[in-house]
Amino acid sequence: MMLKRSTRVGELTPEEREFFTLVGRAPRVNPFGEERVFLDRKIAGVPESTSPSRAVEAAVKRVETEAIRMEKEGRLDLRMYKGEDRKLVTGVVTFVFFYRYRKEFDRLIKAQARAGEHQIRASFLKEAISGLEAAGLERDEAIRTVEGCYQLRRAYHFIHYSLVGPSASMVALRYRLWNNVFTHDMELYSGILWNRMEDFSTLILGETGTGKGSAAAAIGRSGYTPYDRKRGCFKESFTRSFLSINLSRFPEALIESELFGHRKGSFTGAIDDYQGVFSRCSPWGAIFLDEIGEVSIPVQIKLLQVLQERVFSPVGSHNEVRFKGRVIAATNKPVEQLRSEGRFRDDFYYRLCSDVITVPPLRQRIEEDKRELVDLVELLVARMVGKRSDNLTDMVLDVIETDLPKGYPWPGNVRELEQCIRRVFLNRSYHGDDVHTARHTGQIPEGFGDLERGELSAHELVTAYCHMLYQKYGKFEEVARRTSLDRRTVKKYVVEWQERLDGEEE
Repeated sequence: MMLKRSTRVGELTPEEREFFTLVGRAPRVNPFGEERVFLDRKIAGVPESTSPSRAVEAAVKRVETEAIRMEKEGRLDLRMYKGEDRKLVTGVVTFVFFYRYRKEFDRLIKAQARAGEHQIRASFLKEAISGLEAAGLERDEAIRTVEGCYQLRRAYHFIHYSLVGPSASMVALRYRLWNNVFTHDMELYSGILWNRMEDFSTLILGETGTGKGSAAAAIGRSGYTPYDRKRGCFKESFTRSFLSINLSRFPEALIESELFGHRKGSFTGAIDDYQGVFSRCSPWGAIFLDEIGEVSIPVQIKLLQVLQERVFSPVGSHNEVRFKGRVIAATNKPVEQLRSEGRFRDDFYYRLCSDVITVPPLRQRIEEDKRELVDLVELLVARMVGKRSDNLTDMVLDVIETDLPKGYPWPGNVRELEQCIRRVFLNRSYHGDDVHTARHTGQIPEGFGDLERGELSAHELVTAYCHMLYQKYGKFEEVARRTSLDRRTVKKYVVEWQERLDGEEE
């Protein structure tokens, strides 16, 4: 339904103001929250039962229809309006611009990912900027709009496609990551903080293999990047703006050099100047310090100086170098325990924790929603083979269902699932970690826990293990194959352990 036209030049009708207020509000809302879905349905005028994807497409179509109407009436020119009406019409122009060019932005993101550090020219942006200027935006406003739209699309791309899954914990994670990039209030971000986010450090927590690196990359690759109007491209490739270093890989003597660099001759073996990760980080970039819980107190103190004063000195130099990027850190260790033991300084923690985000374990995700495993296998298969493959995805899921017990806890999380898929590709089988499997599902016979206390003899260990495997697979032949024992011996051991359990129950 068309909105009523205003009869006064440079003035919107009350009906237009109400509608355009919704339109202007939608892009400022977190796209991974329910409010955005509500607004899309409201703008489109569709029922609450409409799916989010259909609602957004219907909303875009309706806004474009209203924009075309106003353009035909000669009223889609920002120079005609003042005050609140100008702000509302600017919102319509920006909304239409974003969705008109979103596929171009998506193609640019994919092309830039393939090109790596080499910046890709965005030929469509010259025309896009001219269009915004024709609508009444000043040149600087038009360029800032382009920069903002590119950042929005990058953030959505890396959060939506890298961290999949319908579980409640993953929905919450995507919501938190978006806020980490843009804050909870887009007006606060776009008006004040868009070029000041280096002051907001982030600490990511979670078990080993949960995907903390993917969460960090989604943040680091989604930061503001300025547009270079002379070269017709953005000034930094997002593949270069995000730098990652695993601190547990380096001995204590080399960590400072890897972080801050060193000068030639500063220590034995320093035959040349070396740029550390802080020197290589661009002004619009982010550094990911993985396994931050492993670093010593002296290194924590030097990192604290960087976070507080934004300067550092390479090893062997007294010259201070300014750091303009953002810091993201992660650990799989319980931070509160590290702090209570004096292994993690409180002042260092409080400089890191502008935001603390926890990545959920895979078992929790699957418990919340069974579709989680399907979506994740589909994503990982596509990454491995370079394209989506329903056949390979189905094969992996069939093997998991057949070979693993119900409720398998995935102790290695997403990293284990990746190796599971590779093993299925090679052998079409995967049996996981038998000890973790049995403990989680109650299939380890009572008394097998004596193993951890060192109270099982070699004979008892073998009989308990055979019983565990028999409980899992239900066939003496399969247990014999896995243990390299003959079937009669396996049966003897299984019966022997069962009699022991029966005796304990009596």
